[in-house]
Amino acid sequence: MAKKNPLKITDTTFRDGHQSIFATRMISEDMFSMAEAMNKVGFHSMEVWGGATFDVATRFLNEDPWARPRILKRLMPDTPLQMLLRGQNLVGYRHYPDDVVKAFVHHAADCGIDIFRIFDALNDERNLETSIKAVKECGKHAQLCICYSLTEPKMGGPIYNLNYYIEKALILQDMGADTICIKDMAGMIAPDDAYTLVKALKKVLKVPLQLHTHYTSGMGAMSYLKAAEAGVDIIDTALAPFALRSSQPALEPIVAALRGNARDPKLDLDYLLKLGEHLEKSATRYRDFLNETRLSVIDTDVLVHQIPGGMISNLVSQLKQSNALNRLDEVYKEIPRVRKELGYPPLVTPTSQIVGVQAVQNVLAGRYQLIPTQVMDYCYGLYGRPPAPIDPEIQKIVLKRYKRGQTPIDHRPADLLEPELDTAREAVKDFTSDIGDIITAAIYPLTGLRFLKWKYGLETPPPEVRPKTLDELQGEDKPTAQVKAGKAS
Repeated sequence: MAKKNPLKITDTTFRDGHQSIFATRMISEDMFSMAEAMNKVGFHSMEVWGGATFDVATRFLNEDPWARPRILKRLMPDTPLQMLLRGQNLVGYRHYPDDVVKAFVHHAADCGIDIFRIFDALNDERNLETSIKAVKECGKHAQLCICYSLTEPKMGGPIYNLNYYIEKALILQDMGADTICIKDMAGMIAPDDAYTLVKALKKVLKVPLQLHTHYTSGMGAMSYLKAAEAGVDIIDTALAPFALRSSQPALEPIVAALRGNARDPKLDLDYLLKLGEHLEKSATRYRDFLNETRLSVIDTDVLVHQIPGGMISNLVSQLKQSNALNRLDEVYKEIPRVRKELGYPPLVTPTSQIVGVQAVQNVLAGRYQLIPTQVMDYCYGLYGRPPAPIDPEIQKIVLKRYKRGQTPIDHRPADLLEPELDTAREAVKDFTSDIGDIITAAIYPLTGLRFLKWKYGLETPPPEVRPKTLDELQGEDKPTAQVKAGKAS
């Protein structure tokens, strides 16, 4: 009889679940209304913050992003709270200087974040150094990620082969990772590759291994089951109403499928179903954000072109603006060519945008006739070191008129950045000295500062922005969970 080894579950309902299918629009009250009930499930952790949640809160929800984890921590004291951190990019779209990174991590820890899932879009471990150090200073858990990517239909080839992932995992372990996460942001890991990769990593790692994938291609649940067979320690799932499509596989079928075997997570399925019923009621307010342009809940085309769904939506938007949607197939063919020339970066924010925008420009204006600044920055080395060398001829063309020079840097990009925290402190000194507000202004000098003016009544938010701020919520009585169910195991 196989030795019992319960599979641990990280729930993503409050972060990646709604970010992936509802444009990150879940409001805090909907989380608070079920937080105490979620706390009773027995999750390994709950991902509740990070990624796009910070940006959306300040731009579209008129919510103070720092208040959400503080209140959730109060409501879920028994469940470790987890966030997604983009390394030196934090929760933004550029590299921030070390003083901002350190301040962000320390304040996030103070607000209740226990586990920091840290990744870099290029898998350049140098871009993780400052955030790892800051997490360790706070005595918190550093989960370091390897972005899963492919150049072939399956794992292998000259770049993203088994040795690549093993070597990266060992580097991250040596850097102080408390756990390692394989982050499959496009949902491209096949079941047999998941088994092979997990099996190999479990042989060499001393720390636990987690697998994160999306349901985009339809393979996610199958890959999780094979990873469980291979010994993966933790997986990411969402409650069914916020699962599938480009979100994570649903939790409930996983629990049912593993019931009674050695990897049974021992979660109460009846209790989970009641949580799902509650979530269904609040989910109706987000229906307008759901992509209903196709009947299928999976993107079967991604099995061939391997382009993440979010990247496709950006491409379509760009082509529509140029009245050239009929050239989408040409862009699909151009993307792998550009990606190869730029050193095969994983297609995740922001590198997916860098590759996608250049591919569109190449199709519409001629190859490298128009070069966005982001592409120049990338080829100069400001995003880090790509998995493979950039084509030297392309690099020369891109940097020909670049303002910083024509010789790329080879050191950590953040070493070029001057401190910015004092500048942000000066920008808000007339109405706040709160460190969270200062960091908000540092990360988003335009939209963040605008939000702070809304928060302190210096400006009136437009009608389309939700009027109730979390500053008001913090002054209210402790929210009461509305989910009534039996004891969770």
